[in-house]
Amino acid sequence: MKTDGSRTGDTSTSAEKLRRLQAVTDAALSRLGVEDLLDELLERTRDLLSADAAAVLLLDQTGTELIATAASGLEQEVRQAIRLPLGQGFAGRVAAEGRPIAVENVGSSGIVSPIAVANRLVSVLGVPMMSGGKVIGVLHIGTRARRRFGADDIELLELVADRASLATQARLSRLDRAATVALQRSLLPDRPHTVPGLEVAARYVPGAEVGVGGDWYDLFALPSGHIGIVIGDVAGSGLRAAVVMGRIRSALRAYALETDDPADVLTRLDRKVQLFEPDAMATAVYAVLEPATGALTMSSAGHLPPIVVDPGGPARPLALPADMPLGAYRRAPRRVTRLVLPPESGLFLYTDGLVEQRERPLSAGIAVLAEALAPTSADAMCASAMARMLDERVATDDVAVLAVRRTAGG
Repeated sequence: MKTDGSRTGDTSTSAEKLRRLQAVTDAALSRLGVEDLLDELLERTRDLLSADAAAVLLLDQTGTELIATAASGLEQEVRQAIRLPLGQGFAGRVAAEGRPIAVENVGSSGIVSPIAVANRLVSVLGVPMMSGGKVIGVLHIGTRARRRFGADDIELLELVADRASLATQARLSRLDRAATVALQRSLLPDRPHTVPGLEVAARYVPGAEVGVGGDWYDLFALPSGHIGIVIGDVAGSGLRAAVVMGRIRSALRAYALETDDPADVLTRLDRKVQLFEPDAMATAVYAVLEPATGALTMSSAGHLPPIVVDPGGPARPLALPADMPLGAYRRAPRRVTRLVLPPESGLFLYTDGLVEQRERPLSAGIAVLAEALAPTSADAMCASAMARMLDERVATDDVAVLAVRRTAGG
């Protein structure tokens, strides 16, 4: 193959390049973090393809913009946090069309590329970075001398992109999970709030299939002397769900300071989700307990019914009307349910990961959970529930449970 600028190549040269690149990506880069991996890979790519610049742009979470993530010879892209809408500019076009694109002369191609112009790049080659059949970003190189990129160049850059995609996704998944776990731990109480006359216990287990997500529980004292009790589940998984969960949890606490009416709190929270988290949806049960009398007022935003555990009878799911989930429907009406929790009685709240299995109805899982609960301590209730429901299986979805029991003197 002969190109402008007296650049030549043959099969042996291409094979040598592939061998060198495989050695680099399989060994030297195997233990690097995302940023270092991409930086090193771009340096080697420039060398192997005799390019003046190389860059990686990754799609953001919305899938509508490319973000400059790493660069060699185009470092200002990263420093300036360049964002490129899908379909616009050279890299945006590569991502939108999902195929390699080579441009011999940017100036006469009709492609608007301020980055190429600013860096005096004349010829550019870009390939999509793929994962699971979807475009996750773009890898592109450029030269300041005019050059016609051939099939060998495209093949080599695609190999780099494939390996970069695999390594990047694996590392980003680990970072995402680590960040989510850290966020989840920072938001969930380390130890349930100590309240005179009450026993409180909780458990949280991340799901094996979806990882950490948006399940949460909370218990806090209110200015009135009442106790706020909540459990909820944000749809989805990963860092995004955990972030939304944190915002909802904080907002609920704020609204709870304004009123002891659980339905009013959930109504305000729903408005907040509708306005500021338009793509989110969550279920929740919020209860307000008066410790001295056991008076309990509750409202449900589409969440599974809590289970009441009384000394004088079997545990039973509470007949709690489930109104619309948070974020599902504007101005959804919300109801309250009132009951009294006698001394030595308990309330057990949980998320669907505890009772949901593909091979049985949800109601059957709730019935099995109720059978596992006895009027024992709050911690024993949690232990019994987890042992019965997860003894022979790994939780595929994340699981949160919260047990509250009035003591004999409560």
